[in-house]
Amino acid sequence: MRDQHGELMFHQSGGCCDGSSPMCYPAGEFLTGDADVHLGDLDVAADADAPAGEGFAVPVWMSRSQFAYWRHTHLTIDVVPGRGAGFSLEAPEGVRFLIRSRLLTDEEWAADGADGALQVGPT
Repeated sequence: MRDQHGELMFHQSGGCCDGSSPMCYPAGEFLTGDADVHLGDLDVAADADAPAGEGFAVPVWMSRSQFAYWRHTHLTIDVVPGRGAGFSLEAPEGVRFLIRSRLLTDEEWAADGADGALQVGPT
């Protein structure tokens, strides 16, 4: 998708229907502001054999209201076969993005979660 659309970004709104799935956009196409939280950047490998840190960054944003509910969770953005969301870039590709979550452990919460951070990255 990056080859076709350029730099990418994700946004998770927390609304109903398509809003409950992470949406992938060309970077800057979805305008973020004070109502959004930058969770961090995914380190995406250019190919399956690339070492960590040698890929490209994809910023991940979430609406502030949704962050209030999910701040105690570790999130993983996954891609699975299926029909993508209407405005998300994967829609015509036969795949869809989804969020997998788990509660932060006590140690993760103490290290990162208690200050309002949310875990972004591999499980």
